[in-house]
Amino acid sequence: MNVLVTGVPGWLGTRFLEILVHGFEEGQGPALPWDRIRCVVEPGAETREIEELSPRIEIARADITQNALHRVCEGMDVLFHIAGIIHPPIFHVRRVYDINTRGTRHLLHAAADCGVRRFVYVSSNSPAGLNPSAHEPFTEESPYRPYMHYGLSKYYAELEVRAFHDAGRIETVILRPCWFYGPCQPARQTRFFKMIGSGKPIVFGSGQNLRSMSYVDNTCQALILAARSEKAAGNLYWIADRRPYSMLEIYETVADLLGVSLKPRFVPGALSDLCGWTDKRLQSVGLYEMNIHVAGEMNKNIACRVDKARAELGYAPTIELREGMRRSIAWCRSKGLLE
Repeated sequence: MNVLVTGVPGWLGTRFLEILVHGFEEGQGPALPWDRIRCVVEPGAETREIEELSPRIEIARADITQNALHRVCEGMDVLFHIAGIIHPPIFHVRRVYDINTRGTRHLLHAAADCGVRRFVYVSSNSPAGLNPSAHEPFTEESPYRPYMHYGLSKYYAELEVRAFHDAGRIETVILRPCWFYGPCQPARQTRFFKMIGSGKPIVFGSGQNLRSMSYVDNTCQALILAARSEKAAGNLYWIADRRPYSMLEIYETVADLLGVSLKPRFVPGALSDLCGWTDKRLQSVGLYEMNIHVAGEMNKNIACRVDKARAELGYAPTIELREGMRRSIAWCRSKGLLE
């Protein structure tokens, strides 16, 4: 099998490459036999770590926002489209449409024209927005309620993916992993650890709101299953750890693993709502501020069920919060990012 991967050297794309080359730890997931792996890498991006991973990995430099992608899709069987932007530059909020929507459309056209058999698309929880309540987790039947520009960009991309499948141009599978965490994580996740490591992080509201999280290797397992399963074609699947966690449980778990005594500062949930309101107003005039955006979600329920993925794909998330956070912290320490 010839495999094409976008989103490298991003953190999910990088971890997925590591698993394709070296496999999962025993019992964590299936292998994907491959003959060739090609990565789509932005012009100018650093590739040393990719090259060190395996000399057999082909690097194809291309900008997915430009419609000239046939050369990178030629001869490929499965395309894992992982590339995307969550937090755009402050003055360029609409950049999410260039990369998440237009980039996906360009890849779909090129992949279909080149005879790629299957297109596995990594979406997000954001096209579904926020849970109506803590007792209503998302399922594959939940309606679209896109959250902010990012959610809209992923919603439009999902519509493009579905349209190509429905037209018979290419098999597609949509995965919606929730807040993922684990090795290769970006700086913002490390800042989250440092905030909790201070011992006095801010908790908006009671901290009992529920969040689904997806340990990165669980997400990679779902990617491989989506490529292998005949039943997956044309379907959408929520991907996360086995169960949601409360925000307070997440904080307490990380604090315990860091060896700090947690004394959170509880502030009214209305402050998070105010940040969400401010975020919406800023985005309406083309501005984006990551800290305000993240704070606006911190008292919200964003949880899902993974029953369909378990039943149809054989998805079996083996890593849960404590072990996943332990591995995340160990990785950060190995890179000198945490003491």
